[in-house]
Amino acid sequence: MVSKESLAFFFAFLQKESGLVLDSSKTYLIEARLEPLASEAGLGSIDALCHQLRLNPTGPLRQKVVDAMATNETSFFRDMLPFEIVRKAVLPDLLKTNQKTKKVRIWSAACATGQEPYSLAMLLSSIGSALAGWDVEILATDLVERVLEKARGGTYSHYEIQRGLPAQYMTRFFDQIGSEWRVKPELKKWIQFQRLNLLSDFTSLGLFDIIFCRNILIYFDPASKKKVLERMAASLAPNGVLFLGGGETPLGITDQFSRIEMDRGVYYKRGDSAISAPDPFSQPAEKGLTQKGKSDKE
Repeated sequence: MVSKESLAFFFAFLQKESGLVLDSSKTYLIEARLEPLASEAGLGSIDALCHQLRLNPTGPLRQKVVDAMATNETSFFRDMLPFEIVRKAVLPDLLKTNQKTKKVRIWSAACATGQEPYSLAMLLSSIGSALAGWDVEILATDLVERVLEKARGGTYSHYEIQRGLPAQYMTRFFDQIGSEWRVKPELKKWIQFQRLNLLSDFTSLGLFDIIFCRNILIYFDPASKKKVLERMAASLAPNGVLFLGGGETPLGITDQFSRIEMDRGVYYKRGDSAISAPDPFSQPAEKGLTQKGKSDKE
């Protein structure tokens, strides 16, 4: 059992360090994720882990606790719709508006083990010559260095590959190494992985044409959501777009976004008025970018 004092400490600590909001109903999560860490550190209990962290709040345990409590659920082309919207509606618009600079910048925030940025890279590669001669950059960030190391390596199990990845993409973009699959160098060249805390001031990263920040703000308190969303608004290029998770919205938090509605999806632009967009699904989806409906959100 974990003492109430230790639980209160960890709840406050995690909210401050990572934005994660927990309460007593999540005691089981604290126990399940921090007991192995306490054992690894040679400490007899989570209470002992709490005591050690209080004694040395800036030591190595600080990041280890944050990492242990992070949720890193992801998959390739997770919830296909946002990727289809990018391909059908957003990219064609960017190819027109960015014609002079011939540059596209994309940010995959809270990228976990990398399936999302690699999915975006595969999507860009699949449109072929349209981006020939363009400077394409995908920045992929996460708070947890451990998952970033896996993302940089780009090596996935057969189970991970099966989750969401169209079959023909396996051989096109991956090399099979024994029982695992490794991302080909041609895909990696577009992606830069970097550790980043979304609670920090990230506006120095520059402007982005597309930001994916999906299924992470649901864990934040309203004040942290507002801070992150308003910094993301400042980080969007004039025609830039933001994609959030299915259970996330800036409505009621900040008025710095316009909601772009489609028959089957939503994304956001900077502004304070809603805009309707034509349905981008009037044409058949490109072969390889459709899959049976499956969602592991929320």
